[in-house]
Amino acid sequence: MGNSASTSIEKKMKIVVVGAHPDDPETICGGLMAMYSGLGHEVVSVYLTRGEAGIEGKTHEESAKIRTAEALTACAILKVRPEFIGQIDGNCEITSERYAPLLDLFKKEKPDIVLTHWPIDSHRDHRICSILVYDAWLNTGRKSALYYCEAMSGVQSQNFAPTDYVDITGVVEQKHKACFAHVSQEIEQTYSEHHGKMEKFRGMEFGCDYAEAFVRHVKSPGIYLK
Repeated sequence: MGNSASTSIEKKMKIVVVGAHPDDPETICGGLMAMYSGLGHEVVSVYLTRGEAGIEGKTHEESAKIRTAEALTACAILKVRPEFIGQIDGNCEITSERYAPLLDLFKKEKPDIVLTHWPIDSHRDHRICSILVYDAWLNTGRKSALYYCEAMSGVQSQNFAPTDYVDITGVVEQKHKACFAHVSQEIEQTYSEHHGKMEKFRGMEFGCDYAEAFVRHVKSPGIYLK
């Protein structure tokens, strides 16, 4: 199902986006986040880790401090609320204990729509994040619409065949500003090589300038992206 950023939305909803690292929610669906927050919905950007292993030459503590600050800046740009789950970048785990934090978050937030990583991904943290979110979705009764997002398709996400598109042309500059807030990752210098190409290609598929693409879980309730 295709959708447009100009579509009006009747009732206020809560959208929860879960990414493995600071910069993941922003790059995989920052346009959608900006669009929904701009329409008055509550959007929560959830980070599985604080990017502890993400800056060469820095300790985990130093990296986490820098990347947390960057995530908070990005959230302010997108007008969304940040949440941090507490796993460690590069050492994410799936254990009986690790399922609990996301399940608790789902119970607390009661989201209408959940978005996370596509599970077939070359980055282990992305795969783990996707599985933990899926488990929380199942164990809260599949009450949210569940959508998967692509991360650098071809390099990271594999076999990603979209079911839904969102025209982000009207908010693409806001998305880029949020992504570029992650200065430590040098995203601004590399954005056009991966994320930028995806936005333009998905726009070509959908018939607009820039788009984000998603895979909707078939057992999601009848709540669709707008």
